[in-house]
Amino acid sequence: MSLSDWRRQIDEIDRKLVELLNQRSRCALEVGKIKQAENLPLYQPEREREVLENAERVNPGPLTDAAIRRLFERIIDEARSAEREAMHLRDVVDKDEKL
Repeated sequence: MSLSDWRRQIDEIDRKLVELLNQRSRCALEVGKIKQAENLPLYQPEREREVLENAERVNPGPLTDAAIRRLFERIIDEARSAEREAMHLRDVVDKDEKL
């Protein structure tokens, strides 16, 4: 394959990654709603540890487990930020509805 062929393939994979990351984020937001409804903490280190261990376990390479861990730590951090923002927005809406 040529350089442009490889780049096209990378571009397609990137599109799929964006789609999957957004799909994952939507799931995380739903989890956040449940956490809020059940008064559970947003940050649950045991669950994060489980996610990281799962990602490393299924990693066939060539990325190292450490690289996979760093990527997933970032993904989890962004998901937590989105959950926090969504929780804040729901709180604001709830307060406005009470007024």
